[in-house]
Amino acid sequence: MFDDHKDDFDCKKNKCVCKTVRKIAAAQDEVAGLGDCEVGCKQSINDLLSPAGTGNRNDTIPFILYCKGTCHPFIGSGVLQGTTGMGGDGRPVFRCFESPIFRVNRVHKDCCAEIELLLPVTRGGSTPGPGGDEVCDYFPGNSIAALQRTGICIKVDLCDFSGISCLEPTRVRPVSEFDQRDSEKHHDRHDD
Repeated sequence: MFDDHKDDFDCKKNKCVCKTVRKIAAAQDEVAGLGDCEVGCKQSINDLLSPAGTGNRNDTIPFILYCKGTCHPFIGSGVLQGTTGMGGDGRPVFRCFESPIFRVNRVHKDCCAEIELLLPVTRGGSTPGPGGDEVCDYFPGNSIAALQRTGICIKVDLCDFSGISCLEPTRVRPVSEFDQRDSEKHHDRHDD
C-alpha cells in the first residue's frame, strides 16, 4: 500500500505530503462506504482499513501539517456566521475558529486538497481554550475526549508543506453536533 509507484500523481517532484494525504482520503472513503510506528500515517491508514478496525466505526485519520521553512504546525482558521443567545433569537455574529488538526475531504490531481478544521473537544463537546502557536496548546491536560467536525473547509496546496503527522484513527463528532455557542467563549479572542 505504501510502496512508491511511478504512476503516482506528480506534485512538483513527487512530494510525500501529497501522497500521504491522498492515501488518507482513499482510506477514509473506503471506510465511509462500509506497523512501523505506534502512531503515524502508515499505521493509522492500516488501522483504519484493517478488518479488526472496521467494528470500531472510525471514519477519520486526523492529521497535522507542518509548513515549509519554519517547521511550525499549520494552524488553520475559518469564520462561521451564527447568532448570539439561545435558540437563534439573537443578533447575527461572525465567529473565528482555529485548529492545527484536519480531516481531508478531497484531494485533486494537482495536489490541492480540501481539508476540514477539526476542533479538539471535551466529552461534553466544549472546546477548552483559545489554543496557541503549538499543537499541544489545543490539548490541555486530560480534558480532550474527541474531535469535532466544523464544516469549515480550507483549500490548500499540499506541495507547500514539508511534513505531516497523523493521529490515530477516530470517529469524529459530526457537524450536526457542532455547537458554535459553546465554542465561542473559547475561540473569540476579543469580546464585546
